[in-house]
Amino acid sequence: MWLKKMSEVKTYRITGWINKPNFENRFRKELRSIKPEDAIEELYKIFGSKHRVKRFQIKIEKVEEVPAEEPNERT
Repeated sequence: MWLKKMSEVKTYRITGWINKPNFENRFRKELRSIKPEDAIEELYKIFGSKHRVKRFQIKIEKVEEVPAEEPNERT
C-alpha cells in the first residue's frame, strides 16, 4: 500500500518595503503556505489588489519560518 506524505502548512514572516512614487513604506506580513515561494506569491497578490502595487515596487528583505509556538501577529 502506498502512503503519501502530506505536506505541512507553515507560517512564514515576510519583511520588506514598498517603493512607489511619492510613497515608501515598510511592511511585515505573516502568511500560511506550504513553501516560502507560495507565500511570496500570495504577498504579491494581496498587495497588488489592496494597494495597487506592482511586483517591481515590492522589495523583499527576508522570508523566515515562524515557529509554531510563537504567537501570530494580526495579518
